[in-house]
Amino acid sequence: MMNSQRPTWAEISLSALRQNYRNIKRVLTPGTQLMAVVKAEAYGHGAIECARALEAADADWFGVALIEEGVALRQAGITRPIFCVGGFWQGQAEEVVRHDLTSALFRLDQAEELDARAREAGRTANYHLKVDTGMGRLGVPVAEAAGFARSLKRFNRIRLDGLMTHFADAEGETVEFTLRQIAGFDETLAMLRDAGFDPTHRHLAASAGLHAYPDSHGTLARVGASLYGLTRDVLAARLPPLDVRPVMSLHSRIVLLKTLPAGESLGYGRTFTTRRESRIATIPIGYADGLRRALSNRGRVLVRGRFAPIVGRVSMDMTIVDVTDVPGAALGDDVVLIGAQGEHRIFAEDLAAEIGTSSYEIVSGVSSRVPRVYVNA
Repeated sequence: MMNSQRPTWAEISLSALRQNYRNIKRVLTPGTQLMAVVKAEAYGHGAIECARALEAADADWFGVALIEEGVALRQAGITRPIFCVGGFWQGQAEEVVRHDLTSALFRLDQAEELDARAREAGRTANYHLKVDTGMGRLGVPVAEAAGFARSLKRFNRIRLDGLMTHFADAEGETVEFTLRQIAGFDETLAMLRDAGFDPTHRHLAASAGLHAYPDSHGTLARVGASLYGLTRDVLAARLPPLDVRPVMSLHSRIVLLKTLPAGESLGYGRTFTTRRESRIATIPIGYADGLRRALSNRGRVLVRGRFAPIVGRVSMDMTIVDVTDVPGAALGDDVVLIGAQGEHRIFAEDLAAEIGTSSYEIVSGVSSRVPRVYVNA
């Protein structure tokens, strides 16, 4: 970090990211390609920097949620195939064609618009048909897939290059629902072939699915959370974990130390009162940076390799930590909020479990005002 900057930053290990990608690809069925999902700023890690590192490591595909995210990758020089899992909004088909993006498609008006824009550009645009096998969000219901496929036959400037679905509970203990989703996908694929389509790419599985259901690997699998080393609340606990490690660590530094007597209240609302003479540290990170307010009086950090509790309410820009039990704690000490220090580690999954959310919400919630520092260690 530059001395002129606020001493709060997220460190992103590009070597861990690349190795995670390689390790995950090794567990796939031979011949299955792997899509690196970099939506939502690569789950908070930085989409462009992560995509560049992964493209250099021969990533097969990139996945984004929004057309805008795909355009940003193209403008940054990314050349590998980019899939927009959320489809496109009305008026965006021109961008899909111009930037050679592949979009999910699940409505006939999307097909009409994409076909028209491709014709105007003198090109043929690829799309992946999304079928809803049980997620209930986006996609053509299995029961309507045959009729939908027949309706697609009239468009001659777009090509059905893939079929996809999204698992709802691949990490769950009950496997029957996911098996029904796989069966629904296979049924839809048969309908498409009967209608004269033969999609090159068939993808069902994201992190949990590729881990727990090898029969769902298809020709392409999507990997998001586990690519960034998030596993313990993402993958099926009944199976050995994937060989991945966390990519992000989150740091700040002690900017003020004070000794307070017993009976002193701290922070907004005075929600914490010292029970003994206490050594109290202030660190310049708060909920506007992504340190969740729900961690007030519940979370902990690492200072000099020891755990230290968050005390009082996490405020917008600052957080208070009790370092009474950290010998030698000093001004400028590195404070780890996610990551390892000494013999201990705080996982994003730990923070998520403490406040009842998911690890990928924790890392993607680290805000843009926290600088990302990219390392190859």
